Amino acid sequence: MRAFAAAIALSALLAGSACSLSADEVRSTPAAMAALPSADPQVRRLTAERPTHILFVGNSYLYYNDSLHNHVERMAVAAGLFHESEPEYKSATIGGAALFDHNIDHLLEPGNLRVDRPFDVVIMQGGSAAPLSPDRRMRFAETAETYAARVRAMGGEPVLYMTHAYVFPHPRAREDMIEDIASLYIETGNRIGALVIPVGLAFDEAYRRRPDISLHASFDGTHPSMLGTYLAACTVLASIYGANPIGNSYDYFGEVPAEDALFLQQVAQDTVLKFYRREG
Repeated sequence: MRAFAAAIALSALLAGSACSLSADEVRSTPAAMAALPSADPQVRRLTAERPTHILFVGNSYLYYNDSLHNHVERMAVAAGLFHESEPEYKSATIGGAALFDHNIDHLLEPGNLRVDRPFDVVIMQGGSAAPLSPDRRMRFAETAETYAARVRAMGGEPVLYMTHAYVFPHPRAREDMIEDIASLYIETGNRIGALVIPVGLAFDEAYRRRPDISLHASFDGTHPSMLGTYLAACTVLASIYGANPIGNSYDYFGEVPAEDALFLQQVAQDTVLKFYRREG
């Protein structure tokens, strides 16, 4: 554990810092939007091909816009992976929470979330500031390692949800934040043998291709907009099921315009294939 903590701290210290950017700079600088992780993920697929019982653990990044777990479930049904009554998805979220704020033992105990069997997959999302200091990086990594062991003890597979970077007007927005995020999640995922869902990289790629798109809430530059949540759902679907989201009919009951839906589906698929080095 001590060596792991030292590696996480060193990675954070080596990551450069930059001043905050304007809205136009954050959304149009190619270097900011095309950042590549310095390490490859070692886990590229789940063991379970078709998990039906999934728990999402995180904060407002997950519960904004009618909750991410609802969108992923609806997409999975639209993709023909399940009948509507088959999947059991649950979401345990605390506003502003770090991963260590969650009582993982309570969440995993069958019956406590009105699910009478253990979860197949537990998707864990850290706080948005987790990658930004050595202490926070270390705390996230240690918590993820502990929680992953408890998920496995209950027969499930742990998964990490890579968060997206801040954009203007968030006061801590900077062009290289995604590099810090990606390195933390990939290093931690590799250490604990967990799949990492590259949501943050998908946001980055979408902004690189369409700098005008709004994936963040305009009032704070941190929470996802509806389009951001839709992109995250496409990325989760492609990552955990290997299902191509392109052409998926789910559009949040007409709320996501067809052109945007197709664009975000394509970005999610391209990001996932590149990240895991999967065949199309």
